[in-house]
Amino acid sequence: MILAKVVGTVVTTIGHRDFKNRRLLVVQPLGLAQEAPDEDFIALDNTQAGIGDTVLINREGNGARQVLANPDACVISVIVGIVDSVFIQH
Repeated sequence: MILAKVVGTVVTTIGHRDFKNRRLLVVQPLGLAQEAPDEDFIALDNTQAGIGDTVLINREGNGARQVLANPDACVISVIVGIVDSVFIQH
């Protein structure tokens, strides 16, 4: 599981059956201030998240397929929650 910020959407002309009725969103992983940010990636939206939302992402194939209730889905990253706030205490 990782925290990320939704930074964009993906528009396709042809969709895969495993992605039916779900959007593809571009997300930027979040980290601590002293850490170098990871690269953006695409995640399948399962929560109705939008640009600017902080989200919780399951980025592991088997877990993502379980969330979608499809053991044969060709997916690795699924947004499983929208985060209201984050508090980090040092």
